[in-house]
Amino acid sequence: MKSWRAPRWLRAPGAVGGNVQTIWPAVFSRHWPEAAPRLKGRRERWTAPDGDFVDVDWLAEPPAPQSPLLILFHGLEGSSRSHYAQAFGHWAKAQGWGCAVPHFRGCSGEPNLAPRAYHSGDYEEAGWILDKFMQAHPDGPRVAAGVSLGGNVLLRWAQEAGHEASLRVRAVAAISAPLDLAAAGHAISRGFNRQVYNRMFIASMKPKALAKLAHYPGLYDAHALRQARDLYEYDNAVTAPVFGFADAEDYWVKCSAGPRLISLTGVPALVLNARNDPFIPGGSLPRPDQVSNWVTLWQPEDGGHVGFPGGAWPGHVGDLPQAVGAWLAMHLR
Repeated sequence: MKSWRAPRWLRAPGAVGGNVQTIWPAVFSRHWPEAAPRLKGRRERWTAPDGDFVDVDWLAEPPAPQSPLLILFHGLEGSSRSHYAQAFGHWAKAQGWGCAVPHFRGCSGEPNLAPRAYHSGDYEEAGWILDKFMQAHPDGPRVAAGVSLGGNVLLRWAQEAGHEASLRVRAVAAISAPLDLAAAGHAISRGFNRQVYNRMFIASMKPKALAKLAHYPGLYDAHALRQARDLYEYDNAVTAPVFGFADAEDYWVKCSAGPRLISLTGVPALVLNARNDPFIPGGSLPRPDQVSNWVTLWQPEDGGHVGFPGGAWPGHVGDLPQAVGAWLAMHLR
């Protein structure tokens, strides 16, 4: 995956290739190289410290108490049904591992109870979730992966936890994480990105925020929310006031994992970003001299955003968990 190339039929120069390699895997590709049914799994509901709930889907049950467990944090408005979650679930099952997807609040298909939802730097919630997994699966080794927003959250947790992180997981992997939230936020608000990706996210997030406002009047400015047309305006209207940031810029600066990779210690971390990711500019990605010795950078030219499709037509997304999973497995020895 460090030097991964897309299949010939999905290669194209520049932004076209990045968009094709992002959209095709999510919409048309198979979850696994061989024909496999969608994983539904078993759902558990955990009570959060504030009395709210977090839903966890076990896509693959650990076959034994000593079996490894992969914990997967999904991306913005993702879930256990996302193509990448299904692919990791199939991979884990094939290895004899367990695989669980904890849902960020409001993403499991049922509205949550508390005013808070989630954000790109929600490392305290991630820490609580990982503590719960340590209790739920105490005898087997645990590793964690995060996709897009979930990858940034996971890295921020590892940065804050320091050497304590190794008590909860043996290694972490961040896939297509927006390490510079400002760069990603501005990129997704321009041109084709604004019309496709930005519109998709806003169409999902605004109705949830309006429904939350009906239960908690005055939680944020209703007019500002209704006028929000991109992630910057949404974060200004909703994320910043709910989580105590001054504004969107303050949120993006304080929650970006990239500038803090130089200080990450205590747990091995893989950071995978395709250089043709449509809304994570290649120039915003960290260089080897900007990360600590605990961090491994994979920055292939191809892959798109959480794409990395492989195989012949119509393709599959099994190459991603096979490569990332092998790197995580290496740290169980």
